[in-house]
Amino acid sequence: MMRLFMGKEKTMANDIDNFTPKSDFLKIMTDRGYIHQCTDIAALDCRLSQGIIPAYIGFDCTATSLHVGSLVQIMMLRHLQKNGHKPIVLMGGGTTRIGDPTGRDDVRKMLTDEDINANMAGIRTVFEKYLTFGDGPTDAIMVNNADWLDQLNYVNFLRDMGPHFTINRMLTFDSVKLRLERQQPMTFLEFNYMILQAYDYLELGRIHDCALQLGGSDQWGNIINGVELNRRVDRREVFGLTTPLVTLASGQKMGKSMSGAVWLNDDMLSSYEFWQFWRNTADADVGKFLRLFTELPMAEIERLESLEGAEINEAKKILAGEATSLCHGAEAAKAAEATARQAFEEKSLSADLPVVSVAKAELEGGIAVSDLYVTAGLTKSKGEARRLIKQGGARINDEKISNGEAIITLAQLNSEGTIKLSAGKKKHILIKPT
Repeated sequence: MMRLFMGKEKTMANDIDNFTPKSDFLKIMTDRGYIHQCTDIAALDCRLSQGIIPAYIGFDCTATSLHVGSLVQIMMLRHLQKNGHKPIVLMGGGTTRIGDPTGRDDVRKMLTDEDINANMAGIRTVFEKYLTFGDGPTDAIMVNNADWLDQLNYVNFLRDMGPHFTINRMLTFDSVKLRLERQQPMTFLEFNYMILQAYDYLELGRIHDCALQLGGSDQWGNIINGVELNRRVDRREVFGLTTPLVTLASGQKMGKSMSGAVWLNDDMLSSYEFWQFWRNTADADVGKFLRLFTELPMAEIERLESLEGAEINEAKKILAGEATSLCHGAEAAKAAEATARQAFEEKSLSADLPVVSVAKAELEGGIAVSDLYVTAGLTKSKGEARRLIKQGGARINDEKISNGEAIITLAQLNSEGTIKLSAGKKKHILIKPT
């Protein structure tokens, strides 16, 4: 299989660095740092300049919301549409039953059809914030791969598609190789995932004239499978483009915060917590995140990332406001900033701070402060909570905690009937007895 791809049509990252695109979409992708790998970027640039290209990204339905780890891909679809092309959001109603093995050492939890449909409904609301859906030539559409995967005859599928995949090639993919090197089991079910993803691209080409698949760098092997399958079976020229892996300056994978995943749906994470995630961006990440997660002009981004010292905090507030406006709306972003100002600068309480419910009976009996910090999600362990207290970063109702063995009771309730826990200057939670 690889021979078909190793010729003139292979354009990797080192070639991309020296390529000057003409199409508006690829100019933005290049300027803002979205591109990691691309198949024949020159030919893709030509196609994008000639007319509308339908392009897709696939999302499996493993939770009721996506988190910020998917936001680079979502923003790519948004830029694609704003520059005159057609986004296709592929929901993995079929492939979620198997689970993508990429980047995992364990087998994914098997979900029921009811779970998958509920997750799909939740994820759908995310895209409505970033894309315009409809029947127009550049309106986004959402499709479900269960529509064709459920109809496959297994024997016929193996006969028609199997000859285009070799075990030798599939064993070279990181998703397979790393699992085997670590001596972790990989089921035959998971091994089939990459074939089904390639088949998705074939079907989208036939049904919607899709000519471009976008995805993260960990999907490169799967995307190449789809590109090659289109060329081998239908003789169609299609393309693949991936984004670089986005990590925080700390090395942590994008998508997590101190208290867990940074979800995009407000029923799983409040707009205030979402705003706060971006406000807490490390200085070294500000410029990169302004490019990837906002639509500010490049000249303004360059100005903001050049700020130093305390001034960089203004750039972080702008990043938080712009990212939150896209995901939750401008009013929610303004309210989140006002809440942060009240909590941090005015040291007042706000109804918009995240609330964690604790049984009243527990507080009546008293809870160790280290346990309460873990319950609130401000620390991952009691040991981490004790270190925070020892370092002077823990506060209750804005008063520093000096005793790591302190017991918290209903006596600490403030006038609002809550207990405000703080970790450092930027993490605040309200404990509410229920």
